[in-house]
Amino acid sequence: MAWCGAPRAARRLLLPRCAVWRRRIASCIDPSAGLTEEQKEFQSVALDFAAKEMAPHMAEWDEKEIFPVDTMRKAAQLGFGGIYVKPDVGGSGLSRLDTSVIFEALSTGCTSTTAYMSIHNMCVWMIDTFGNEEQRRRFCPSLCSMEQFASYCLTEPGSGSDAASLLTSAQRKGDTYVLNGSKAFISGGGDADVYVVMCRTGGPGPKGISCLVLEKGTPGLSFGKKERKVGWNSQPTRAVIFEDCVVPVSNRLGAEGQGFSIAMKGLNGGRVNIASCSLGAAHASVLLAQEHLTVRKQFGEPLANNQYLQFRLAEMATRLVAARLMVRNAARALQEELGDAPVLCSMAKLFATDACFEICNQALQMHGGYGYLKDYAVQQFVRDVRVHQILEGTNEVMRIIVARSLLQG
Repeated sequence: MAWCGAPRAARRLLLPRCAVWRRRIASCIDPSAGLTEEQKEFQSVALDFAAKEMAPHMAEWDEKEIFPVDTMRKAAQLGFGGIYVKPDVGGSGLSRLDTSVIFEALSTGCTSTTAYMSIHNMCVWMIDTFGNEEQRRRFCPSLCSMEQFASYCLTEPGSGSDAASLLTSAQRKGDTYVLNGSKAFISGGGDADVYVVMCRTGGPGPKGISCLVLEKGTPGLSFGKKERKVGWNSQPTRAVIFEDCVVPVSNRLGAEGQGFSIAMKGLNGGRVNIASCSLGAAHASVLLAQEHLTVRKQFGEPLANNQYLQFRLAEMATRLVAARLMVRNAARALQEELGDAPVLCSMAKLFATDACFEICNQALQMHGGYGYLKDYAVQQFVRDVRVHQILEGTNEVMRIIVARSLLQG
């Protein structure tokens, strides 16, 4: 394969350049626009943490598939382990918009790691919101500190988008449930300590699903092999397997049959969170492209002088800001518990994850052959955000949710 441009020795390693990203942000794409002073403080702390604690290690975590527990525990010391969890159990008690701002900022340093943190936060919120006082105080403090990590278990080998058809069963026996079945594509699977599991305690359909909390080490709980993935390599992904796994009834969140509702309410926030992670990757990619166009010369002048590339950069910036506004609008609607919040979350997830992948991919294209080298951060952003169009509800399902609202509304 022929590579364009300067010799290999002249490559500029862009991974540790996060510190320049904030100094050179044009006001039109400034992610702090419209935020309160307090939100700007949250954002600044998260950006500093991303630049100093995450970005310098992003490539190594990806290459060696390192799950950076120590770094995440440092993030938890800043309140990022239970961002929208109530303070009485160790959470930060912040709003959904605050949370979106923080995840976008952290994602500029490592999208994969931030995405896992967003799933962890969703799990802790589910326990905090739907658990009783004993459950909240038993699980939430150690999860908010990230002394323990959580995984969300909904998807199965035979039920992805059709989540209500899940087959993992939980048979009631006295004051316990006996679980049998398996879950697929579980982020943190095998490494996490707490598993929020959707299982069937009743008949077919969504009303037969309940939510149980399992702890690692429970007899009958095991894990499949670590999956080899295109991106998201700083978080392990495994199947979670239940074989006559005995769980106390006291570990059930909410009532029997409430599990599917709990799962969907968790995913409304999860969709905003994962869209926010896409925003961070896209923002970083725009800045990397901007810098590359400025310093890279072809035909005797900087690429930045090429009008076609100027137009493409302008389109990237415009789509980034549009996506950010949609995500923040959905976050506000979710916080205010508006009736159309689930649809707005679906719209935001659909638009932002599609747009942000296109932004990252176009940034890679602007780098030419260099963009395809692992020395350059832009390729990792492309790989890490691609899955955001699939998980937390595929973007095809997001379209169904939006269309259904329009046609039945």
